[in-house]
Order: sequence, then C-alpha cells, then structure tokens
Amino acid sequence: MTANPRRSAISARLFADETLLVKELAAEALLSPDDKKRVADLARVLVAAVRANRQAQGSIDAFMQEYSLSSEEGVVLMCMAEALLRIPDAETADKLIADKIGGKDWEGHLGQSESLFVNASAWGLMLTGRIVELGKGTKFDTAGYLKRLITRSGEPVIRSAMKQAMRIMGKQFVLGRTIEEALGIAKELEAEGYRFSYDMLGEAAFTADDAKKYFTSYKSALKRLGVRATGSDVFSRPSISVKLSALHPRYEVKQQARVRGELLPQIIELAVLAKSLNVGLTIDAEEVNRLDLSLDLFESLAADPSLKGWNGLGLAVQAYGKRAKPVLEWLARLAETTQRVLPVRLVKGAYWDTEIKRAQEAGLEAYPLFTRKVSTDVSYLACARFMLAKRNLFYPQFATHNAHTIAAVKIMAGEQGGYEFQRLHGMGQALYEQVVGPKKMNLPCRIYAPVGSHEDLLAYLVRRLLENGANTSFVNRLADDDAPIADIIADPVVEVSALPQIPHPGIPAPRNIFEGRASSAGAPLWDDDTRAKILDGIKRELVKPAEASTLVDGKAVRGGPLRNINAPHDSRVNVGVVHEADEKAVAQAMASASKQQHDWDLLGGTARADILDKAASLYEEKSARLMALLVQEAGKTLDNALSDLREAVDFLRYYAAQARAEFSGVLRLPGPTGESNELTLHGRGVFACIAPWNFPLAIFTGQIAAALAAGNAVVAKPAEQTPLVAHEAVKLLHLAGVPPSILQFLPGDGARIGKVLLAHPALSGVAFTGSNETASLINRALAARDGAFVSLIAETGGMNAMIVDSSALPEQAVRDVLASAFDSAGQRCSAARLLFVQDDVAPRVIPMLRGAMAELRIGDPLDYATDIGPVIDAEACDKLTSHKAQMAKLAKTILDLPLPTYAAHGTFVSPAAYEIEAISLLKREVFGPVLHVVRFAGNRMAEVCDALNATGFGLTLGLHTRIESTVNEVRRRVRVGNMYVNRNQIGAVVGAQPFGGEGLSGTGPKAGGGHYMHRFATERVCSTDTTASGGNAALMSMETAPKN
Repeated sequence: MTANPRRSAISARLFADETLLVKELAAEALLSPDDKKRVADLARVLVAAVRANRQAQGSIDAFMQEYSLSSEEGVVLMCMAEALLRIPDAETADKLIADKIGGKDWEGHLGQSESLFVNASAWGLMLTGRIVELGKGTKFDTAGYLKRLITRSGEPVIRSAMKQAMRIMGKQFVLGRTIEEALGIAKELEAEGYRFSYDMLGEAAFTADDAKKYFTSYKSALKRLGVRATGSDVFSRPSISVKLSALHPRYEVKQQARVRGELLPQIIELAVLAKSLNVGLTIDAEEVNRLDLSLDLFESLAADPSLKGWNGLGLAVQAYGKRAKPVLEWLARLAETTQRVLPVRLVKGAYWDTEIKRAQEAGLEAYPLFTRKVSTDVSYLACARFMLAKRNLFYPQFATHNAHTIAAVKIMAGEQGGYEFQRLHGMGQALYEQVVGPKKMNLPCRIYAPVGSHEDLLAYLVRRLLENGANTSFVNRLADDDAPIADIIADPVVEVSALPQIPHPGIPAPRNIFEGRASSAGAPLWDDDTRAKILDGIKRELVKPAEASTLVDGKAVRGGPLRNINAPHDSRVNVGVVHEADEKAVAQAMASASKQQHDWDLLGGTARADILDKAASLYEEKSARLMALLVQEAGKTLDNALSDLREAVDFLRYYAAQARAEFSGVLRLPGPTGESNELTLHGRGVFACIAPWNFPLAIFTGQIAAALAAGNAVVAKPAEQTPLVAHEAVKLLHLAGVPPSILQFLPGDGARIGKVLLAHPALSGVAFTGSNETASLINRALAARDGAFVSLIAETGGMNAMIVDSSALPEQAVRDVLASAFDSAGQRCSAARLLFVQDDVAPRVIPMLRGAMAELRIGDPLDYATDIGPVIDAEACDKLTSHKAQMAKLAKTILDLPLPTYAAHGTFVSPAAYEIEAISLLKREVFGPVLHVVRFAGNRMAEVCDALNATGFGLTLGLHTRIESTVNEVRRRVRVGNMYVNRNQIGAVVGAQPFGGEGLSGTGPKAGGGHYMHRFATERVCSTDTTASGGNAALMSMETAPKN
C-alpha cells in the first residue's frame, strides 16, 4: 500500500507537536460560560447520585475501587486472573497460588465494599484457611491461614477455592460464555432501555486456525442476533463489534497485500450478512501501527456495492491518538461520498501504556498519542463536538464512564437526538442509571459486552484493569469519597490551560529516555509515507555498485586481491567490489597506528567524545546509504537493517558519554593528609577490532567506538562477507574527525590478515566477535607471543534456550519464540536454538508454534513483507541444510517451511522446528533459522537448568512464567550472561541491556555496559607527597580545634 493522498492530513498529524495540537483542540472544545456552568451542574448531579446510590455500583467499578493498581493485591489479582484458569496442571497452579498469595493483605479488603463481587474475591482468597478451621470455634487468624495456605498448597481444596474466586472475577467481565447465554442475560437490561454491542472475546489471531475459529464465531453470533434483535432501525438494534486482527493471523502493514486479498472478502461477507439482518457491525480500534491498514479496509468496505445504502457499518476511533480529529474528518468525507450515515464509536483509547513503550523502543521522533489523560479528554470533547455537528453523516456513539464527558456531550448535543452513549459491561452501571430511562435523562446507552469463556478473558481483563485501575481514572476517583466533586468534574479545557507544560513532564520524549545522551533515531516503517521515503532513498543508493578499499592512513591501498560482493538473496546481483589488504598494508597500518596513538590518548575523553557524537549524527544523515548496504550485502530485512543502524548509533553515543564521564580527568582517591592520589584512564595502544558479518555495522562500530573512546588506535578488520558497509562506516568516522592514522581499515581473508595482525609487536589488544573456533585460535596465538600481554575481549556463540512453563501465556510465549528463533534468519548470537516447553502445555504450544511459523514469509529483504531473508553465504546455507537433513532423520519434524521459487538464486534456508528427546543431541550451535523443541516435566526445572549449564555456553536465556519463585530459581541456577523474562531474548539495547556471555560464550565484560570500555583501558595512578617541600600547609591552615 502506497501512501494514500486522500489521507495526507491524517499522516501529517502522526507526530504533531503535542503542545500546539492540544491548544488547537482545546479551542475547538471550549464551551461558552453558560454551557460550562450547565455542564458542571449536570456533572455534579451525576456524581452525587452515584455516590448516594453506592449499592447499585457495577461490580467492576467496586472492584476497581477496592483493588486499584496502586495496591499490591490489585496487581496480584490481575496476574491470578490471567493465569490461573488456563494452567492445565495442578502442580503449577498450586505453585502460582503460593507465589502470589503470601504476604498480601487480603483480609483488609473484606467488608470494605458493599459489592458481593469484591467480597467474593477476597473471600475466595481467604477461603482455604476458613475451610480448614471452620466449625472449630477458633478466632480467625489471617496470617496463620495464609501461612497454612502456602505450606498446604498441594491440597485440591485450595486449588478449587482459588479457581472459584477467579471464576467469580471472570463473570463480572464477560456477559456470557456463548452468544445464547449472553442474549439471555441481556434481556433484563434491554427491558430497562439498554442496547448491546457484542464482542466475541479473544485477541489477535495467531494462526490461520485461530482466524477461522473467530470468523465462525462472529458469523454464528450475527445469525443469532438477527433472530433475536428488535428495534425500529439499525441504530436501536443490537450490534456486533469485530476485531480485524482476530480474523487474520498477520493483520499488520507488513502483510497488507495478503490482508487485502484474504481478509477483505471475509469482512465483506460478515458485513453483507449483518446488512441482511439489519444488525450493526462496528470495526474495533487497534494499535497505532494498524490505523492506516484499518482505514484502508474500511474505505473498501464503505465503497463495496453490496453494502450500498446500509447505515450499519461503523468504526471505533481513539481520542488519545493525535490523528483522531483528521480521521473523523476523513470519515465524514467518506460518508458523504458513499451516501451513508456512519456509526462512529468514540473512545478514549485502549493501548496507551503499550504505545508509549513502543514509541520509546522504536526511537520515534515523538509520541503518536497524548501523554496526559487530560489532553485525551480535551481531544475527546473536540472530536465529540465535530461528530455532533455532522449528525447527517455520523451516528455518534460516545463510549465513556466520565460524568463530565457525559454532561458535556449532553449540553453540546442540545435537544436533538441522533446519538448514544456506550459503557463497558460491568462498569459505569450506577452512573448510567442516571442517564438511561424516561425517569432520568432518557438517553440511549449501548453496553459493550464481551462474550466467551473465562479462560479467554486475559488480554481484555488486563486492558480494562490498566485503563481504569489507575488512581487518576474517573472510575477510581468517583468511588473515592475523599475526592472533592469539584476536582472530579473539572473541565479538562480549563485544566489544560493551567498546565505549566502540556507534554507530561514525567514521560520523556522517545529519544530522551537515557540520561546524558539521545537514543538513536528510529522510523515507523509501518507508516506508508515514512516507509516510501526510506525505500526511495535506499533504491537511489543501489543504482551504482559500491567499492571498498583497504585504507591505510586514510588512503586507498589496492595491492591485495580484488573480490566481487554479490547479494546473498540473489547471487546474480553484484553489490560491489572490495580491494583487500595484503600483508604489507597490514604492517604499515599497525606501524602508523602505533606511532600516532599517544597523541590520540592525550587528546582527552571529552574531545574524543565530541568526534564520536558527530559520527553518530553522520550515520543518521547517511542512513539510506548504510541501510542499502545492510540489505543488499548482509541480506537484512528493512526492520533488521534499521535496528543494526540504530544500535551502531547508540554505541557511538553511549561510549562518547562514558568517555566524557570517566576518561576526561583525574579520579582523586582517598588517603592520609599531606598526600595526593590520582587515577587516570588511558588507551592501551593499538586494538585489532575483528567484527562478524551478522551485525556488520553495529558490532563493527561498537568495537571501534569503545576502543577509540578509551584512547586507543584501531585496526579494523571487517568480516569477509560484509566489507562494503564497514568501509562506509570508517569513512564516516574519518569525516567526523577520527584521524585516519588512528583508524585503519583492513578488509580481507581472516586467516591471512590475522596471521600478521596477531603477531605484530605493536598489538595491545583484540576485540573479537564470532565463532568459538576462531576465538580459540586467536587466544592461542596471543598466548604464544613473547613480550607484553595482549588483552582479548571475545564474544562468541551460545546454546541459547527459551523455557516455557505451564503458567505462561501460550500466545505470548510463541510470539517471543518466533522472534527469538527466526528473526534475522536466526543469525543472531542471542537467538533461541532450543525451546523447553513443559509437558502440560506442549499439546497447545507446539501446534500454535507450527501454525505461527506457517505464516512467516521468505523473500527479498528489500520487500517490507519479508519476514525471513537469506542466510549470509553458500557455506552457511550448506551447513544448515545438512543439519536439517540430519534432524529430519533423528527428530520429529514440527514444520519445515517450503522455500518459494524466488529463493532459487539466493542462499535461503527455510525456518524449521524439530522436536528432540534431549539437548544432548545437539553438539554445537546451529547458527540459523532452526529451532529444537524439548519437552520437560514440571517438577524437573532444575534438571533443565543443569543441562543448559552442562553445554558450557552461557549467552542468553528466555523464560516465560507467571511465577516469581520460578524466575528466582532459574536466575540463581543458570549461568548465563543475559536472561529475559516474559519477552523475546534478542535485540539487547545499548545501555539498558548490556550484552555478553560467560563460559564458552565470551570473556566479558558486556558490550554496551558500564564496564566494557575499561577493558580497553589501562589505569595509571600518581601518588604525590605534598609535604615534601615543606610543611603540610593545608592541615596547618585549618581552624584550630576548640580546647576542652
């Protein structure tokens, strides 16, 4: 999908200045003095009525008051609810209970609410102790019972009691387990005047089978609704809410062609069915990065001839997004063009915390949404006013639990109808009892009602808790009798105008999350405009083949072999040529670097840091050139090329900051009076930096940057497969101010160049990333040298595993396994080679893994739709293909994806997964897209840890569990450099997740960490007796001590 010119106004708002935008929206949302008073009066009446009618409070409202996310118990309940009902084995369930219950003040919540639900939850948590002691006439001892609960957690009665408490919770969030059950429960509320929108509970489809199940579920629900629905028009009848990500396993911009071809016909089929039944169908909101895709599909739906004249096609719009208002303006034009009225559900937003984190991780220029809740409230009111002014084009649906918002909408709407409110099932009940019905405000309200099993409520539950559980939420403040009504019903426009700054001061800009340095600039590749510009730049850079030369003192030397570099995805494509170094050039480079290193060291850390910072900026300026070579020469996908570039930039800025802080002056050490003790850090001399091909820019740059920042000269040796991008990096470092004699560039055969390098007397250190075999050769060569000891910093491979126990969420675990094992075609040092999955969940996890793998796309790395690009060269391809053939004989094949015909001219290896009996079947690291799955019994976690330790490797480990004691147990037992819990195990962030292993996986210290640069440095101490030329003047000049 190319950028849609009809939506250019939407794209322009993606990273709009938050201050200017909020002020603009505030002006649009501003009420007249009279209307402002009327809104305040009405909101005050609503809040007072709710507080007076506390018994009518909805169950979840009461729950939010009692178990807010500010309480440990609230967080624990959330964890329990999302895990306990789906854990299949008793032992893990017991372990989770023991882990989450101990030490929490559950009894303190008993009797604190009039809601049966709240007390049932607390009672369920106390139930075991009471059952054990019931009838003995003893005083209830909460602490004793909880202790007994933990020590006796294996008893079935405990498990049963806990699960029952969690089921009580589940019922409050889910209207019914089936559409039939939900329709039956809805009757009573429909009689009171409520409408319903049914949501078939479940999050994004992960496999094609998931998508088929959800499609069948939606279709069946529509048919039942059509039979039972009543109402004069489509707006007054029940509706269904559809989550497009539930209907396609790859609902993302990367797979937009597939989505249009496969999903659009399905959603049209559902919409045609809904039209025939006169039942509304609303497309639910998704995350920010899916908005363009959703709008594209919605536009196609609205234009489909089979849906002409139908006013039941609706869309949800999230007010917290900066693009909300222009989205509504676009929808108005679409409604006018297609001659229909569009039901539009306006919501505050459901993914705020996730979007903030994603923006920070991606290094975006700004947040695509507002950073303050009050700004979202302002946006909501501005959007509401726009919608109400277009009731000829919209049927506005205002989803809110906020009394001020309800009052403002009511006043802005006037006496004219043609709109409705919406609330979540289980929430806002007391508030809307003042809104619905002829004896109240007599305004329609639709209840958004999830339908499905309690086991499926995880993501929905967590989202609702996070949305509404914070202390600042209206739900929480409404229930707090100590909160003044005036504060609760405050006008957000007035609140915003009083702020000293509109962006939240506690939420730094995405690129300012690290103190003392900017993080690297990312790009939202999911945005059509952004991606189009990046691709245009890359394609311009690829018009002419690249040329790299040996650089000695900055001058091209062409005495060595000339070699062509062909693209790994297509050997017919020539990326460029490289003039490799000969032995003479190596000797010249070492001699020159050694001669100039002292002056570079004397330059000082601050001056060196300035140069590295400038280099970082040059890398970003030349991003198109660098990404082009990363894609063509190294076979990296667009996502991976951008990540490689960003990591390189982060290394430059991180080591620059460290050079300023630690290499720019003296460290004064304590000692006796009359003595000065000073420590300074200096470069060791000349470092040989030998980089790998899998991160030919990031690791290449990281090694060089650390060595240069510490005051060393560098002789840089890139991998044979990727000299072109390395050559570009060196040129940029020279341009930034690194003296050419201080950074020499020696491409070529590792054995030939290494022989001269490692034997050269000027060599002071080696930084190496690569295979264990090569690291051992370097280590032995250095040990055999006479003269000064040479420092070796080595990062090698790993027999990396991910462990998944039965408390883990299978969808999350499989998603992270997929990324950990197959991202970058498995060519990451950190990549998962093994998956240990507990027996009890293996029957669910392994088929899900198979289905998710089947959705991966192999292809041209320059195509944004590609998930898996080529492996680096024919040698790697042959090794991996041979290993897969061996696994096909010795193991059970879970899936070995077929290669597309496109792959015939490249070095592609399809992703594969095999189930093996034990880790011992693997004798060495398999560096590619091959995953080995091992089942384990839940009570044998210690043996899994010991087996991993026995390999001798210790690089990365992933662990998926909801049990904190399991995390602690594994963390204590496994000797591993980087452990990742409930996330993928790749993509270590510079400064946040220093990377490096132990044992066979490396020497340490960790790259991108606080100790790494010190390994490139030598320490010098100068101790001076300051009394040597006379008395201790400093001591003598001190004030005379008072006499007794």
